Amino acid sequence: MSQIIAVTAGKGGTGKSTTSANVATALAALGKKTLVVELDFGLRCLDIMLGIKDKVKHDIGEYLEGKIDILTATTKVDRVDNLYLVCATRNPFIDINPEKIMEVCEEMRKHFDYIIMDTAGIGSSVFSVIKAAELILMVTTPDTVCVRDGAILSDFLYVKNCTNQRLVINKISPNFKDEEILYDLDEVMDSVGIPLIGVVPEDMNIKVCGAKGQPLPPACGGAKAYAAIARRILGEDVPLTININ
Repeated sequence: MSQIIAVTAGKGGTGKSTTSANVATALAALGKKTLVVELDFGLRCLDIMLGIKDKVKHDIGEYLEGKIDILTATTKVDRVDNLYLVCATRNPFIDINPEKIMEVCEEMRKHFDYIIMDTAGIGSSVFSVIKAAELILMVTTPDTVCVRDGAILSDFLYVKNCTNQRLVINKISPNFKDEEILYDLDEVMDSVGIPLIGVVPEDMNIKVCGAKGQPLPPACGGAKAYAAIARRILGEDVPLTININ
């Protein structure tokens, strides 16, 4: 049965879209047919991160305006088998119609194993998408502002019965020793209050490959972290390790 995963964050700059792209890539590499739906209208970036900016012919805005069907808005990602993208529109003034987005989810369940919704800022329309997800990945970084905003968003989602949340702690600095990092991770988990699904190091490969639209080198810390998250999503018992280059 297919699964909808909403990727969200309490504030910008946490690496939410990067997480969406790389977790999707990791799931696809594990043989799961995976779709990423980008919902940050006017600020699309996943076509660049996934290396298909010159290949995208249509976007979700055209679907919402009734010009095309959702499969026509879907673009195959070349860098890995089983990976597809529905790109956000460049027009920031198109409304995210919750009913239409839910139609996307239900239609794409017929075609994909995993549907990753890369959400925009929290509003009533985006919340409708998050509420429909079987799994919510909350992305934060280990700084005070991001942790506080993540905790606020998590509490709000719990009140709305969105309880299947998992924490991704991003951009862990290589300047810490392992013991210090683990102590910081405990603080972040306690503050946000949701179970941890993965820790991603601050890896220059993530920035460089994202800008160039290239897959991460398999041996780098970032690639190992995203692969571990994907395997945990699949239900594997993967020990927490911190792969800092």
